[in-house]
Amino acid sequence: MTDTGRQQPPLRLTRADLDALPNYVPGRSPADLARELGIPEAVKLASNEVPYGPLPGVVEAVAEAAAGAHRYPDMGVVALRAALAERYGVDPERVATGCGSVALAEHLVRATCLPGDELVYSWRSFEAYPIIAATSGATSVRVPNGPDHGHDLAAMAAAVTDRTRMILVCNPNNPTGTFLRRAELERFLDTVPDDVLVVIDEAYREFVTDPDVPDGLTLADRPNVVVLRTLSKAWGLAGLRIGFLVAQPVVAAAIRKVVTPFSASAAAQAGALAALAQAEEMERRCALVVAERDRVTEALRKHVPDVPTSQANFVWLPLGDRSVAFGQACEARGVIVRPFAGDGVRVTIGAPAENDAFLAAADAVLA
Repeated sequence: MTDTGRQQPPLRLTRADLDALPNYVPGRSPADLARELGIPEAVKLASNEVPYGPLPGVVEAVAEAAAGAHRYPDMGVVALRAALAERYGVDPERVATGCGSVALAEHLVRATCLPGDELVYSWRSFEAYPIIAATSGATSVRVPNGPDHGHDLAAMAAAVTDRTRMILVCNPNNPTGTFLRRAELERFLDTVPDDVLVVIDEAYREFVTDPDVPDGLTLADRPNVVVLRTLSKAWGLAGLRIGFLVAQPVVAAAIRKVVTPFSASAAAQAGALAALAQAEEMERRCALVVAERDRVTEALRKHVPDVPTSQANFVWLPLGDRSVAFGQACEARGVIVRPFAGDGVRVTIGAPAENDAFLAAADAVLA
């Protein structure tokens, strides 16, 4: 209180520009929805998780690592980096790990952008991108998706200025599932200045079946290309938070320098090593997801003919202004999906019974 008796407004302790920043929206708890509706269980198809549980050996490896929880983990993540390097045929010095690929994207922006520098990405794409840009002080340059709901690479190339320091290319794109083919991606890379980092975000690479969609690692010999991958999706480690990148050694070393110390826990490292030893089972599960993806897509096109072909573990319903209402109607029927207001709805591919529940809800709502 002042001597006039008037209460003064509180001091500003955080950045004012963050007030306008949207919150990252996680998938709603199915247990909460089930209680709300008074039903035994709800189906969650909102977070792009794989429905088949941890890969064999993961739970045991995590439990064993937990016995040493009073000790710090290996900060260099040496064993895991070596295993990743062996699997993907790269030098370990080109590998950096982090608390999910989204954390590595954040570190990359911080390592490349000073306040006012520009970060270019397609929109709509991964909802964390604008949050990462804003918290790093970078300026977001959002390039609208093309009519096919995917990246407009020509427009993205035209958006590059002398302030551009980094470009994010999500392939397949989250949340639309759309994808870029090798020839168009290589043409785009040829146009980008050598001093601009191009980050190819491949969180859903393991679900790709179209041979024309390039493995980003085949493009990573370019000095300014970085490839992001995650073990959260196909490898079933969403709850342990492990991602990695492959880049030229100087870029990877810079990221290892700025990664939050000990952010890859001992349990996460152990679980990741166990998962990587189960590549054949991972691929079998991905094949199940892909088969269901095709079935769900075909069923949805009876109601929404322009559902794009997906190369991820989800499908996109371009419902525009109907998106939020559709999501609410699905929830009322015990199925949680992910609406993006004004744009569309992303639906994760689950187990067959879960997908049946969603399709029944969709039939009722869209008929």
